[in-house]
Amino acid sequence: MALTSESQFLPKWIAWETTQRCNLNCVHCRCSSDGSSPEGAFTTEKGLALIDDIASFVKPVLVLSGGEPLMRKDVFELATYGTSKGFRMCMATNGVLVTDEVCLQMKAAGIRMVSLSLDGPNAAIHDDFRRMPGAFEGTVRAAHLFKEHGIPFLINSSFTRRNQPYIGDTFRVAKDLGATAWYMFMIVPTGRGKELFEELIDPEHYDMILEWHYEQEKREKDILMRPTCAPHYYRVVPQLSARDGSRFKRRDLTFSTGAGKGCVAGQTICLIDAFGNVRPCSYMEQVAGNVLEQPFRTIWEDSPLLKSMRDFEGYHGRCGVCEFKRVCGGCRARAYAMTGDVLDEEPFCNYVPLKMRRKEPTQAS
Repeated sequence: MALTSESQFLPKWIAWETTQRCNLNCVHCRCSSDGSSPEGAFTTEKGLALIDDIASFVKPVLVLSGGEPLMRKDVFELATYGTSKGFRMCMATNGVLVTDEVCLQMKAAGIRMVSLSLDGPNAAIHDDFRRMPGAFEGTVRAAHLFKEHGIPFLINSSFTRRNQPYIGDTFRVAKDLGATAWYMFMIVPTGRGKELFEELIDPEHYDMILEWHYEQEKREKDILMRPTCAPHYYRVVPQLSARDGSRFKRRDLTFSTGAGKGCVAGQTICLIDAFGNVRPCSYMEQVAGNVLEQPFRTIWEDSPLLKSMRDFEGYHGRCGVCEFKRVCGGCRARAYAMTGDVLDEEPFCNYVPLKMRRKEPTQAS
């Protein structure tokens, strides 16, 4: 059932960019992080106040992100406080800084899930993407440590043309490492990712990859699989399901965060960056407001930007007339990155909506 009322647009998942500093220099980094990047505007005191502010409104999944969050000395103080306030606290790390001591601190702070990045099945491919020798070894070591300490983790894998041939192999490595979920991420050209325009996977291959994912997911029982930032998977699955006669239910595509449709940017998710700016998702440059200047709830409920993204009837181009717009919605971040219009059609979807395929009756001359 599609989202239909404002009361259903509640934040269920918030990524908090606790720092922009990072020990890697990845080719696709959405915020162009490296070791010289700023930590941001959140002191420990302001960070705790942010958690209080959000908790007065909702108790979502709160992901401590970056940059590399383990480069913040107080990250576990923030995590512990979030846990005490009833949040489901998670962390996104590249894995290189994970040690036994870090694992113990994660457990003590109540971290419920950790995400790791794996962009290839071996060091040559992954380290090239991460532009750091030893990055692959760090991810594998972190996965083994999480298994030893009983910390659930998922794996995110990002793909462009350079590592597209290794999608299946990367998935198998993620599964062998013991991940609870594998999220296949199709690059959004933001941050340093803007330099990858020529490497973006074209729409034809995009659909082929989503079909491969569909077939793989039907067979897979031991690991959750979801494409990320590929909202038209929510169109592809019912189409393929109808083709092969299998039964499809929308809830079968629900994420653990509660997202049950394609693009949910500004609808059930958002990013709070290191300077307090609220962005509809981690890959959008547009700002809805700043939590250091006004309450998070005010931004979430009153921002014209967020309201426009919840008005599906206001979408432009093919997305505006598509019969799947309430279950897919097109990637708003990719639309903005490619056209400058957040409401424009999804540029990496080649589907032609039924309304555009219907021909007007020919009038007799």
